[in-house]
Amino acid sequence: MRNSKYGKFLTVLLIIAIIAIVGLLIFFGIDMYQKYYLDSQAEKVLEQFEGSLVTGNEEENNNTTTNTQNTTDNPFSELEDVNFAGGGSSSNVVMYEDYIVLGRIEIPKTGRDYPILHKVTTRSLEIAVATIYSPGINEVGNTVIMGHNYRNGTLFSNNKMLELGDKIYITDNTGRRISYTIYNKYETDENDASYMTRDTQGKREISLSTCTDEGNKRLIIWARED
Repeated sequence: MRNSKYGKFLTVLLIIAIIAIVGLLIFFGIDMYQKYYLDSQAEKVLEQFEGSLVTGNEEENNNTTTNTQNTTDNPFSELEDVNFAGGGSSSNVVMYEDYIVLGRIEIPKTGRDYPILHKVTTRSLEIAVATIYSPGINEVGNTVIMGHNYRNGTLFSNNKMLELGDKIYITDNTGRRISYTIYNKYETDENDASYMTRDTQGKREISLSTCTDEGNKRLIIWARED
């Protein structure tokens, strides 16, 4: 009888272990698929973006679009960027789903390369990074780019690895590719928007914003044009 009870106990433990292993495999499988899908889709959009770049003084595109999606619930709604031109004009507006692609961000330190979308919504932050406040991509002033921290290496997950002196490259839709150097990095309250409207002293600057791993604060990175 004792051996029978012990055998049943081991069987239950084995079943629990198998369920746990299967659950982990499913979790990591979904995570890997999400990473692959996001990166592969971003790569396709970037190929379209590169093909659309113009370098001459062509007639400005009015970049008018109808977007029925709501912005995410956040305290920065009044600061949403409405400058679709993003620092220049393009004869071919590239779309990623329902979003205008304003530019491209490359972060060599973390190996990230994504399109920059024109509006922060729940969906835009699931598929890429987006501007929430901007004078125009690569224009004088502070362009704020938000991205999720999925902790799987995608989007701004690895921004915590960035250090002062690291480079970030931004390409706008005229083909200008400007190098920015990180000069400030800090954590702040998730409702703090003071960094968005700061005076850049006539310089081009960018701010990257994402959640910390704990999710209760925001990691902010400032970078200035070289």
